[in-house]
Amino acid sequence: MSAPEQSRTEVARGRSVFERLAQVSYRRRWWALVGWVVVLVAVSLGSQAVGDDYRNDFSLPGTESQKVLDLLEERAPAQAGASVTIVLEAKDGLSGARARVESMLAEVGRQPHVVSVISPYDNGGAVSEDGTIGYASVALDKQAEEIPADDTRELIDTARKADGDGLRVELTGDPVRAAQEEEGGAAEGIGIMAALVILVLLFGSFFAAVLPVAIALFAVGTTLGLIILASHAATIADFTAPLMMLVGLGVGIDYALLVFSRFRGELAAGADRKSATVKAIDTAGRTVFFACCTVIVALLGLVVLGLGSLQGVAVAVALTVLLTMVASLTLLPALLGLFGARIEKQVRKRAAAKGAGGDRWGRWSGVVQRRAWVAALVPTALLAALSLPALDMRLGFADAGTDGTATTSRQAYDLLGKGFGPGFNGPLIVVAEGDATAAGRARTTLAQTDGVAAALPPQSAGDGLSTIIVFPDSAPQAAATSGLVERLRDDVLPSVARDTDARFLVGGSTAATEDFSTAVADRLPAFVALVVGLSMLLLLLVFRSLLIPLKAAALNLLSVGVAMGVMTLVFQNGALGAQKGPIEAYVPVMIFAIVFGLSMDYEVFLLSRMHEEWERGKDAAQAIRHGLATTGQVVTAAAAIMIVVFGAFMFSGNRMLTQFGFGLAVAVFVDAVIIRCLILPAVMHLLGRRAWWLPEGLAKRLPRVAIEHG
Repeated sequence: MSAPEQSRTEVARGRSVFERLAQVSYRRRWWALVGWVVVLVAVSLGSQAVGDDYRNDFSLPGTESQKVLDLLEERAPAQAGASVTIVLEAKDGLSGARARVESMLAEVGRQPHVVSVISPYDNGGAVSEDGTIGYASVALDKQAEEIPADDTRELIDTARKADGDGLRVELTGDPVRAAQEEEGGAAEGIGIMAALVILVLLFGSFFAAVLPVAIALFAVGTTLGLIILASHAATIADFTAPLMMLVGLGVGIDYALLVFSRFRGELAAGADRKSATVKAIDTAGRTVFFACCTVIVALLGLVVLGLGSLQGVAVAVALTVLLTMVASLTLLPALLGLFGARIEKQVRKRAAAKGAGGDRWGRWSGVVQRRAWVAALVPTALLAALSLPALDMRLGFADAGTDGTATTSRQAYDLLGKGFGPGFNGPLIVVAEGDATAAGRARTTLAQTDGVAAALPPQSAGDGLSTIIVFPDSAPQAAATSGLVERLRDDVLPSVARDTDARFLVGGSTAATEDFSTAVADRLPAFVALVVGLSMLLLLLVFRSLLIPLKAAALNLLSVGVAMGVMTLVFQNGALGAQKGPIEAYVPVMIFAIVFGLSMDYEVFLLSRMHEEWERGKDAAQAIRHGLATTGQVVTAAAAIMIVVFGAFMFSGNRMLTQFGFGLAVAVFVDAVIIRCLILPAVMHLLGRRAWWLPEGLAKRLPRVAIEHG
């Protein structure tokens, strides 16, 4: 069709919103570029001027551990703050180093936020039986997330001045662990460089490869500034920024890559730059829009969980995905208008040299069609087997026992375990509301309970409130400790409460971890149902099919299951040499939301081209072949970029980010390589024309939401 004829056809059928957006961005390209630059610079300067005010919110209203914390903050604020433990070791005995230790502790007591310091020489139970290991307890006036890292580092440096000459000094506690975490930055740089390499190999041009990366950087940079500003008005967790950059870089490059690839394809087919740009936005841009909607739906489903900091993280990452979509639909057309001439020459030159050798994906579709049952069943069975370890997944939070062996928190953790037993690193706090007799009775009962190594005498907080410190005989992250918390709450303390007419609550960081894990497990079914249901509804509206949403949901859940199963093998069971420990409680729900959304992305990318061909010729096999031939290379390249960006965060030094990056990289690899390029086309071939079936009555009632304009 000639250009005048195409223009008359467009006028006849009416230009879509996507076409008009592309034309405005292309025609006013300098305005679009300057607008994005101004927004990015203004937001960045504003955020740098005010700085961030990140605050973690680990509260879980209604849980027993939260009731303990609220009760102490209300009636015994001196005991409600965080604490730091200074661990001491002297091979010749701590008695010989008393002067140095007490001098150091006196200086520590003058540090900011320090309420009190209890010397090991004033606490008979604070020195090991052989006299070589002891600890000092430092009470602070705030929770760990409210204490500036610089103040904690000053406290650490003050204590460690006494280290040496036969005396070893190490520190542990939540404030110490927070202050020693490594800063991010390197992972993002590694991911961007690796993505550039893949794009250069894909396009054969460094200049063309830079455009998708530039789109992602504009979107991520703008969102980061907005999140920093928003942290002053809302509760934004301190781990939001790296998670946002992790997802934003991958998704941003992916979305721009899809649109840019369609632009190059239109150029190779003979279109001029403006027509190619408009067509790319009206087709691939429309796909990006619907894919973005699925990711945002999945992320906002996290709000249903009502888990403090997760809500802020979900909104921040959703905003990142939204801005990457907007940048792909507005900034990319402008850049193509500005720099498209250079790209056009390179594309036409490569198209002429390439000839007819680009039908590998079409031939692959034929191979899958001939062995559809094998291609569908064998890999599905393998992936299902890899998902099984997820059934034994234990949620928790990393403690000092999973820190690097060179950190002071890990050194202190090991010393406490050596001197006093593994449970000493995760004490339980039992709050007793009643008279002294009731508290004493509870302490006696607790000390005789299986799984308890020791129970310290009750400490009165006044007003009929006492606290009892209970040390399990197992490590904080051990399953036995989880069982002990449950037995104390359900069996041991209720019987004492009935006999004494007192009230007992079990709290502390170990109990809080159990409460968080239980809250996630209890709310997860509603979260999954909401995300899966809304995503299926969106696919039903877009593709007007009953079977495609069902198939998409099943395959997406399979990719999530594999990610969870492999994570359990590696991080919980210690495969590949990883430090054993529970899966960070935030990670599975975040991975589910993001992976389910990204899986829907690839589903929409592939099926949109299949649907486009199906609407044109009603040939199911040809539609599948066309979809793979036109998007297979793009999807695998996009997946490779996602994998290297996510994989780079395995080197961040933060256990949560390591698990997060690993889980996402595994899920994307499985989804893009095995599911989308093998299982999906096999299932589509098996379904044939039935894949696009929709009951006539339902078809009349559903609104038409076309993913292509024609």
